[in-house]
Amino acid sequence: MDIVLLVSASAALFVVIALSEPVAERLRLPYSVVLAVVGATLGALAVGLRSTMGAELGPEIVALLSLPIRSSVFLYVFLPTLIFQVALGLDLRRMLDDWVPILVMAVAAVLVATLFIGGALAPFSQMSLLACFLIGAIVSTTDPSAVVSIFRSLAAPQRLARIVEGESLLNDAAAIALFGFFLSFVMAGVPNPTLEDAFIGLPSIILGGMLTGWVMARIALVAMVMLGAYPLAQLSLSVAIPYATYVIADHVLGASGVVAVVVAGMTLNWLGPGRLAPATWVNLREVWDLLAHWAGALIFVLASLLIPRLLADARLWDVLLVIVVILAATLARVVMLWGVLPLLARLRVSPQVERPYRIAILWGGLRGAVTLALALAVTENLRVPADIRREVGILATGYTLFTLFAQGTTLRHVIRRLGLAKLTPLDLALSRQVIAVALQNVREEVADTVKEHSLSRDIVRSEAKRFGQRLDQAVSLAEEGSEIKQKDRITLGLLALAGRERDLVLEAFREQEIASGRAEQMLTDVDRLIELTRLAGRIGYRRAARRGLGYGRRYRLAVAAHNRLRISPPLAQMTASRFDILMNQRLILRELHGYIDGKIRRIHGKRVADLLHQVLTGREEDTAQALEGLRLQYPGYAEEMERRFIRRLALRIEEREYDSLLKDGLIGKELHVTLRQSLAEARRRLNQRPRLDLAVQKSAMLRQLPALAGLDAAQLRMVQKRIATVYAQPGDVLIRKGDPARHVYFIASGAVEVEFAGQVQRLGRGEMFGQLGILTRRPRRAQITAITHCTLLSLDEVRFLDLLSRNQTLRQAVEESTTRRGLMTAGGEDRAA
Repeated sequence: MDIVLLVSASAALFVVIALSEPVAERLRLPYSVVLAVVGATLGALAVGLRSTMGAELGPEIVALLSLPIRSSVFLYVFLPTLIFQVALGLDLRRMLDDWVPILVMAVAAVLVATLFIGGALAPFSQMSLLACFLIGAIVSTTDPSAVVSIFRSLAAPQRLARIVEGESLLNDAAAIALFGFFLSFVMAGVPNPTLEDAFIGLPSIILGGMLTGWVMARIALVAMVMLGAYPLAQLSLSVAIPYATYVIADHVLGASGVVAVVVAGMTLNWLGPGRLAPATWVNLREVWDLLAHWAGALIFVLASLLIPRLLADARLWDVLLVIVVILAATLARVVMLWGVLPLLARLRVSPQVERPYRIAILWGGLRGAVTLALALAVTENLRVPADIRREVGILATGYTLFTLFAQGTTLRHVIRRLGLAKLTPLDLALSRQVIAVALQNVREEVADTVKEHSLSRDIVRSEAKRFGQRLDQAVSLAEEGSEIKQKDRITLGLLALAGRERDLVLEAFREQEIASGRAEQMLTDVDRLIELTRLAGRIGYRRAARRGLGYGRRYRLAVAAHNRLRISPPLAQMTASRFDILMNQRLILRELHGYIDGKIRRIHGKRVADLLHQVLTGREEDTAQALEGLRLQYPGYAEEMERRFIRRLALRIEEREYDSLLKDGLIGKELHVTLRQSLAEARRRLNQRPRLDLAVQKSAMLRQLPALAGLDAAQLRMVQKRIATVYAQPGDVLIRKGDPARHVYFIASGAVEVEFAGQVQRLGRGEMFGQLGILTRRPRRAQITAITHCTLLSLDEVRFLDLLSRNQTLRQAVEESTTRRGLMTAGGEDRAA
């Protein structure tokens, strides 16, 4: 084909892509549906021209009309781009809240749909059952570009969008792996897999893809960090990640390339913000948004060009088969949404997915270019019998057209009818009140600005009167909500407060006061704060706030790895991140008090504002307590982190001063660039977080314990080597009644509660427990429970007795502890722990 003609055709395609977006907006149709219509129309025109004017057309035109669109173009060029970008854009931390329904719909639903569709087709089709299962796997793929583009264009709830986006991404990985497995059953001349292959081969393909994606992303991330001074090189390297990952997994290792790209994208999404500069990460996301937009549009247009070709041999009986596929696929999703998910919710395995959400998920399972690409791969495979190739092409195309034109065109209407796209009464009231306050601020700022200009007084008064009328109307609408209950006003105030907190986090991130990884974690906590406040008001707000300060599953695993396996790096890293988050959160919470007095009080009144001050003060106290607990555990490290916080603040202010000097013309551009570069280098060094050495912290804690104050240097080294650090959370049972006495514990920070014979005592920092059971060689007769987050130092029985025999200070501490707690009888019998 002539290169000029090919370039012209490519330019024409991009013109079509550019024009389709405003057309879709004007017609109120999904963008993907318009692209499908355009592609199918162009494909039909090409078929018509070839059949009617084939002899009269020049060879270049014939070559262009017969453009050899292969499945490899979709699978190796466009598909990695689409799924990698979707994986980069997912809010993975929030998806963890709904990981059960996402996995159920992405994996279990694929298997169920494959079985339902294959079983329903078998009685009506002349194909084998395995070929019917192959069709089921093909049409089980929900298209990421079609689904994500529609849901992101709607005012749908964020939770619904997360579930649908997560399903559409992971669904493809599972369905394509299943597609490859069943394809091997129907290819002639290829040994059919056995049942053993099904249980071993398929999981190995998926696990191999997951491992490949994770390794490739980690290698790429290390290389990108090394190229930190070259942001364009980092972006270029990111473009290579999905393609290299797909090829290595699919061709070199025989694993699932799609699974590998999904895992690579999610790994980079999870780790990238904490390793790359904020500007680099923002640019990377923007580049991939553009690449995915082009890839998604091209894959729809080019795949739609194939529709006339795939439907060329369709017959009336094939329409019945398409209807069977539609009914079976719908029934499979109904079973999952109304059978499995509610059952999991009742068993408390999964969070509840509300009925409107389930209807939207049912109707949002669109198929698109991915389904057509898999069907094309079958039709191109000469090892597949001709009758199977024909049926696959027709049924997959027919079902895709149904989902696009029946479901895609009505999805907006369905979401609106379900009430998912409209503001709730609280949101509507909040929006009116926010507008009223915003217009008041605008009036004040305009009045101040106008004074600086020599404007006609008549014009100023006229415009002020006009704006005042608009303001009065906005205030009137806001006052219509005066009948809103006090409880709802508190909820509105908390939502406004959480929204302002989110803005402050983003502002601190842009000012480089907060590193990317910590900013994302804080934004995730704020988003959860907003959602739970919408659901449960003040109770939900407090619950989310406590959850943000708590120690999650990952932290508990890190603690277990440290306590039981002596693996400390994960715990050290999470603790260091916690320092950063708590110090920045404390600063942000203080600023929110001014927001309450300046904005919320004007909308909701003094009573609501005072209550919000109380709630916010409670959060400040909880944050200060958590921060103080970390200071007690790691005094030297806490001091270093606070120094680092001050230095980062000083750098930001210094940078602002240089920008101001440049704006005022007091320094030139060249000097400003030089100064900014020096600040960037200083900030880069500062962003290298000081290392939290738990061994050093253990030594510092040992020296602070009164019971061990008399140890000489040799004894201290011996104890430090043998003593273990144990971290406990509130409610953890440290010693149970009846347990053998094996260890003695020293409280480095926190507090525990001793329960014995109906009496309760509390022990705090510097005290010990567990020694009496060792001294009397009897089982424990008390239960000891942590009542705060505790850091304990544990010494085993043998070394404790050896140390006790050689250290007078420790013996005195044991006697004082025993006397003070009154837990020994006159005869010296152990009555407690």
